[in-house]
Amino acid sequence: MGDGYDMSAIREREKEVVGNSRAFQGVAYAFIVVMLGTTLPTPLYPVYANTYSLSPLMITIIYAFYAIGVIAALLLFGHLSDRMGRRYILIPGVLASALSSLVFLFSGSLFPLFVGRVLSGLSAGLFTSTATATLVNLAPVSKQGKASMIASTVNMLGLGLGPLVGGLLAEYLPSPMRLVFIMHLVILVPAFLAIWYMPEPVKQRQKLKWTVQKLRVPPEVRATFIRGVIPVFAGFSMLGLFTAVSPSFLQKVLHVENKAILGVIVFSSFCASAAGQSLLRKASNQLVLKLGSAVLVIGISLVGLALHTHSLLVLLGGAIVSGVGQAFSFRAGLASVNAKTAAHERGEVASSFFIVAYVAISLPVIGVGLLAKATGIQTAGIVFSIVIALLALLALILSLLASRASKHTLGS
Repeated sequence: MGDGYDMSAIREREKEVVGNSRAFQGVAYAFIVVMLGTTLPTPLYPVYANTYSLSPLMITIIYAFYAIGVIAALLLFGHLSDRMGRRYILIPGVLASALSSLVFLFSGSLFPLFVGRVLSGLSAGLFTSTATATLVNLAPVSKQGKASMIASTVNMLGLGLGPLVGGLLAEYLPSPMRLVFIMHLVILVPAFLAIWYMPEPVKQRQKLKWTVQKLRVPPEVRATFIRGVIPVFAGFSMLGLFTAVSPSFLQKVLHVENKAILGVIVFSSFCASAAGQSLLRKASNQLVLKLGSAVLVIGISLVGLALHTHSLLVLLGGAIVSGVGQAFSFRAGLASVNAKTAAHERGEVASSFFIVAYVAISLPVIGVGLLAKATGIQTAGIVFSIVIALLALLALILSLLASRASKHTLGS
């Protein structure tokens, strides 16, 4: 006995949790379904634009409201699952996802679209870190090292499935502004049940202590942080471009009206990112970060070329290559920053890293909308691609210079 707990009983209960494959599968399913809901409206943006007479700028602003919900959740609720238990954060995440779909389902004007996006971001912010920790908790001890990678793959697959499923339903079945969200509400029911009946991994809960997550990068980590976060910013900006603006590209530049094709294009980028999580696992972070930056330069350049030449196949290639580059740069950038950061400071530094990533996926696309208003969507997309490709090139140069400096220091 100690602190009012029967330690032998706790150990027995923990044995039931660790290696619980059914609970692991249930949480993975819930993770996919919640993240799917965040990108589900992507193929519908042209429909909303026609229904409410929205410009590309307004579409990008609606999309960017997602960041408000994500960042609020990360800052306000990021570490509560360690104190309260995983279920008490994941259940609100599922409910926020359901509320988002309900708002979109019954929307009849512009304002509910903003509300739906904020709720969608809130669900993603509640789920991303907590579901990842839960999957690690539920994995067998021998496989917990792989659980984090599985969680990243599940995350990206969910984000990619949203446009794919939404595009197929919106293109080939009636009532595109309603049916996709009814479908999402239906598949959320098993997700809710999976979380509700999941064995709680956190056994020793603490008192609720509500604090805002601090964002800080210590001076000794800043150089590594900058080298790691620049390609991440580029990669997530490109994912944001595909998710928010690709409907306008396909419709107005490539003259493709089929929403299912749009879904395939966006899915291919996220699917490539999911696949990229498992590649080059034994290579050094420095090498993978350089490769990620180089691959991003190529992929983003292909996107710009596709818009210039009106080529759907080149756009598909750019989506896939950019997705792989984003996976490499994110995985290696975060790992290199974590390796450089002291254990007691990792929470603040990692939160800062994730905030930059979510800002990148949401806000830069507003610049595309602003530029499109003045120059047209094709020129705006090409200019954006050039800027992001240059940013990825800068990241590559910084990584090469850092490696050269490190070799010179070791040599001397």
